[in-house]
Amino acid sequence: MKKLKVILIDDERLAREEMKRHLGSCEDVEIVAEAANADEAFMLIERLEPDIIFLDIVMPGHSGFDLLESLTKVPEVIFTTAFDSFAAKAFEINAMDYLVKPVRVERFAKAMTKVRKKFEENTKHSPTLFVKEGDRFYLIKTEEIHLVESAGNYARLHFKKNTVLIKRSLNQLGKMLDPTIFFRVNRTTIMNRLFIKTIVSLPDGRLSIQLESGDTITASGRQTAALKSKRIGQ
Repeated sequence: MKKLKVILIDDERLAREEMKRHLGSCEDVEIVAEAANADEAFMLIERLEPDIIFLDIVMPGHSGFDLLESLTKVPEVIFTTAFDSFAAKAFEINAMDYLVKPVRVERFAKAMTKVRKKFEENTKHSPTLFVKEGDRFYLIKTEEIHLVESAGNYARLHFKKNTVLIKRSLNQLGKMLDPTIFFRVNRTTIMNRLFIKTIVSLPDGRLSIQLESGDTITASGRQTAALKSKRIGQ
């Protein structure tokens, strides 16, 4: 397995030094950068595209959750914080792990075992989006999304049995979603092809698409032609 790229994000220098000592014993990990705040971390993550970030939650200015919400694609996340009150929320959003500072050696080892198992089992990782909606937080694998709808400057994501709003337009999401999986069926809707259940031709020549979720979408005339040329659903 290739070395995993890691970025450490914590406003406390001593906390970053502690994590560097722990990671120093891991030959399969490379620390590519460290950051003392969310703004600095954002630039590093977008440029270096790490596999994992060790992320403090409470930092001056913007929090760790604010950082995740700003990212185009979210790496795997291991939270590191002195406040164990965030633990339930961290696991609720499907973070890889949660370490309370100071981090015990045996607890760090357990987290790294989880990391290695995750990356060994799945060499191709679906991009992840972070969504904060009220007091709810979500880390969403894009492959789990079956439908995306325009909502002005926002987009409405449908995944599993959930629907949430994300602070990105449909055009912005369209540029980052995998074009081999996602298809824009009309001006306001993007669908995940893997969730197609049936496709029916309408009297006006357009296509009506039903997804496994039960959602029904009508493709525009132009996109109907594109769908037919790609032989999707045939």
